[in-house]
Amino acid sequence: MDTVTISPKFQVVIPKSIRDRLKLIPGQKVQAIAYGERIEFIPIRPAKELRGVLRGLDTSFERDEEDRV
Repeated sequence: MDTVTISPKFQVVIPKSIRDRLKLIPGQKVQAIAYGERIEFIPIRPAKELRGVLRGLDTSFERDEEDRV
């Protein structure tokens, strides 16, 4: 487990082992979310990287007539 220090400007450095594992790059944006007493950073991935992520998803289901308006 890595520990980071908050700078006087409220900045943190993401440890190299985590940057490498998540393939983060300089300038990449992350979402910061607070859950109770915890902070999570979620990398924002370009839409191009999401291509094919839903491949194989079964989209067949019965619809009501009201849905087809």
